[in-house]
Amino acid sequence: MKTDVKELLSRGVEDVIEKKHLERTLQSGKPLRVKFGIDPTGKKIHIGRAVLLWKLRALQDLGHHIILIVGDFTAQVGDPSDKLEKRPFLSQKQVEENLKNYLPQLGAILNLDKTEVRYNSEWLSKLDFQETSKLAELFTVQQMIERKNFKERWIQHKEISIREFLYPLMQGYDSYVVKADLEIGGTDQLFNLMAGRKIQERYGQEPQDIITCSMLSGLDGRKMSTSWGNVITITDDSNEQYGKLMSMHDKMIEEYFTLATTIPLTEIKKYVRALKAGENPKTVKEKLASAIVERYHGLKAAKEAAKEFQKIFVQKDLPSKMPKLKLFGKNITLVDALLKTGIKSKSEARRLIEQGGVSLNDVVLNDSSQELKFAIGDVLRIGKRKFFQISKN
Repeated sequence: MKTDVKELLSRGVEDVIEKKHLERTLQSGKPLRVKFGIDPTGKKIHIGRAVLLWKLRALQDLGHHIILIVGDFTAQVGDPSDKLEKRPFLSQKQVEENLKNYLPQLGAILNLDKTEVRYNSEWLSKLDFQETSKLAELFTVQQMIERKNFKERWIQHKEISIREFLYPLMQGYDSYVVKADLEIGGTDQLFNLMAGRKIQERYGQEPQDIITCSMLSGLDGRKMSTSWGNVITITDDSNEQYGKLMSMHDKMIEEYFTLATTIPLTEIKKYVRALKAGENPKTVKEKLASAIVERYHGLKAAKEAAKEFQKIFVQKDLPSKMPKLKLFGKNITLVDALLKTGIKSKSEARRLIEQGGVSLNDVVLNDSSQELKFAIGDVLRIGKRKFFQISKN
């Protein structure tokens, strides 16, 4: 087997269902129909999801046919796979809003000219109750309840909707419709991916092979998830990406190197050995942050982001560029001022203030109700990385 195929089936991979069959197929050179589904539950794609997209790109570069299923229907239903609370039922309008900039983001990784893009509302919206009942007959309530997330909710007497039980049927039906030979997903998706095999067999198709990949930890140590907000998105600017990566816990360095970069595993092992021998984690994280920023923004942007980080966090200087905030001459409470920066709610603004995360010209502000009058050039800082310069217009 070629070296790149070996790495494809091992780096960041947790499990391969029908591995020998998949290896033989890859060795044969036969183009596979590779399915990947992504639900637009948020507006931005994070680098945790991108782990799977880069795996798809590797398969695409080997000549395989990528079928990207945008779950405009399943996003409304909500995948319960990694959730310990019931997902909200998204409206079609919310999904359409999230979809506006989805393909350009996906196109930053996949070659969309060679990708078959499908929307599963095309067939799921037409699936009648009788056919849905036949699909439901393939699974049992016991199988559903035994899934880790449902089991924990059941024990804790938390609500579980029958709607959530239907999600694997829908994802599995997608595999039948597009005649998938291989499906890729995160480890939390294994049940849904296996459902695809069962449903394909029900309709007389050869069941798909499966690759499950490790799930990237978010900045708080949990799985990276849009719902939890612990994400680094592929559209974050280079300085934001670099800063977030430098803030993460040292214990996640190896994981991020392995899953979010193309740095050879032999080189990553050297970094890990250096850390164990007493190397300053900051030095290694700088290499990691530069590698990830370069992947999404290019070498020049990565170098500039590194310099900017040094300027702000080492030299304690102000950023070279700051967004303007039009608050000059206004008498405005601190909470209302923060809402002008894009913070979504007054409660979030108050929480930031109470935690000492807001300062004006390096003076910490801790009274959310105080009224301020800003001057041109004042610098409002929120958290560690967000700076705004007060302007007139």
